[in-house]
Amino acid sequence: MQTKNKWLMGGAASALLLVLAWAFAPRPQAVEIASAQAGRFELGIEEDAKTRVQERYLVSAPLAGRWLRPQLKEGDAVQAGAVLGVLQPTLAALTDARSRAELAARAEAASDAVHAATARLAAVGIAQAQAQQELSRSEALARQGYLSAARRDSDALALQAAQQNLKAAQSELKIAQHEAAQARAALGVYGGAGGAGAAGNGFVLRAPVAGQVLRVQQPSEGVVALGAPLLELGDTAQLEVVAELLSTDALAVRPGQPVQIERWGGPAVLKGQVLRVEPGAFTKVSALGVEEQRVRVLVKLLSPPAERQQLGDGYRVGVRILTRSAEGALLVPVSAVFPLPRAAAGRHAVFRVEGGRARLTEVKLEARNGAVAWVTGGLDAGSQVVSYPPQDLQDGARVKPR
Repeated sequence: MQTKNKWLMGGAASALLLVLAWAFAPRPQAVEIASAQAGRFELGIEEDAKTRVQERYLVSAPLAGRWLRPQLKEGDAVQAGAVLGVLQPTLAALTDARSRAELAARAEAASDAVHAATARLAAVGIAQAQAQQELSRSEALARQGYLSAARRDSDALALQAAQQNLKAAQSELKIAQHEAAQARAALGVYGGAGGAGAAGNGFVLRAPVAGQVLRVQQPSEGVVALGAPLLELGDTAQLEVVAELLSTDALAVRPGQPVQIERWGGPAVLKGQVLRVEPGAFTKVSALGVEEQRVRVLVKLLSPPAERQQLGDGYRVGVRILTRSAEGALLVPVSAVFPLPRAAAGRHAVFRVEGGRARLTEVKLEARNGAVAWVTGGLDAGSQVVSYPPQDLQDGARVKPR
């Protein structure tokens, strides 16, 4: 009986020890597991950008004048040579009562000068007729021998002087008439007789090229100065994209690299190509108040206009410039790669899952982007790795999928 009790007590103690061993034994850590797969790797630079027409034409005032209200609106199509607007001469400045009275007096004086010139012309005409008669009489008497040749020549010279006086009087009458007309014109403009119609037809501005009206800088009638901007023309079918990259990122961009235009509002991703990287940088203050050196990169749109009909000038888009790409690259999630602890810079590792345990494996990192990492050594296609490994995960620790 005592032996049986001993066996029962020993069995219970063994079972208790097994339960305690199981309870305090380390549990497999729940981790996220991903597979290494071969695929296409793309490394790009993403940045916000905006569109602009390739050829922009700013129509400015070729002379100072009064700009009439244009009939064109933003978005209207125009042909080369089409009328854009009309510039008319500006009206004279307003004057006070004293100035108008002076102008009226000047017009009356000019009119009196015309009358005086007319009277003088008549008197000179009479003097010429009298000189003509004297010469005719002198010539007749000279032929009969009753008058000397000297007297006849004197009368001939007197007739020539009278003729010259007549021409001078005629010129003085024309001058007086012109001055009178000038005085009446000044009185009509300043006195209000001319009005807006006195400005004439004006100067017609025509479109230099065919395109669309992008902006109307002067939509209302008004007086504009020489060189004042009036309208902007351009062809929205010929667009390009301008991206302002950090100077450190611009070093990896070369003309001819493919570009993806995203987040422009349309359903499809547009295709583009780097056209030019400007050699000069400029300083731009970011939203956080940090001064940055930026470089403008021009992107040529390769997608046909039918795929981007609603895209216009100055629209915001997102660009992704592909600086590197490879087919058949071995890819793992970028969250699975981490710097190798206590190793020289540039060495990386992953936790490879084998037989339910995590094995610290060094890999050769070729490149990575925001989603995946391209490894060229240490892993094979189909290998399972731990994504977002916990900080307390050790080499050889038991793991299970989360």
